[in-house]
Amino acid sequence: MKRILVGVKRVIDFNVRVRVKPDGSGVITDGVKMSLNPFDEIALEEALRIRERGAADEVVAVTIGPSDCQQQLRTALAMGADRALHVVQDGAVEPFTAAQAFAALAAKEQPVLVILGKQAIDDDNNQTGQMLAALWQRPQATFASKIELTDSTARVTREVDAGLETLEVDLPAVVTTDLRLNEPRYVKLPDIMKAKKKPLDSVTLADLGITASSRVKVLRTEPPAQRQKGIMVKDAAELVAALRKRGAI
Repeated sequence: MKRILVGVKRVIDFNVRVRVKPDGSGVITDGVKMSLNPFDEIALEEALRIRERGAADEVVAVTIGPSDCQQQLRTALAMGADRALHVVQDGAVEPFTAAQAFAALAAKEQPVLVILGKQAIDDDNNQTGQMLAALWQRPQATFASKIELTDSTARVTREVDAGLETLEVDLPAVVTTDLRLNEPRYVKLPDIMKAKKKPLDSVTLADLGITASSRVKVLRTEPPAQRQKGIMVKDAAELVAALRKRGAI
């Protein structure tokens, strides 16, 4: 069976204004709307399209986190994933631990492709996909804006600073997705109801033979500095004078 594993992460919804806790110990999440990481939604949408084209037989959504993450897995199932895997872990999960978990699941599930969002909007690490490829010892293609599969290879167009680059990698492989790859589908109410009957299995990191480790310590979280109030100028000469006064030119 040609299987695709897709990583999905629970994050603060991108429409919500993030607020820092008064003591600087992190951001406020109580009572805040949580959603699928937007890049992971794109990854899931691409996996579903690959399955619909007949290039895969099953799409499995995977998340790592506390019990609340099952809500996002149900959303993934409503979008069209065939089943879901929840790696239960309370507390922060660093990229290396996530990569270890995906590598263990890849060894068990034997997917033809693992698709992840290029980064999560909460920490912006952009590390898990690359670490997974190294641990799994399989090729990787990051920042994908187009994916074409054959029986044994994946042809990936990726976005780089100079424009577009096309890579061909042997399968199985790891692909991370960029914003312009696709537009995720809208979840309908009947699909939400059907998702309740789809299988959702839970395992722990210990079940996968992994011990969570902390390699990064957050000392303090601070909001960005407020922007200075702008000024209105009458003409170009006044603009130049204002820029010189501020030391910009």
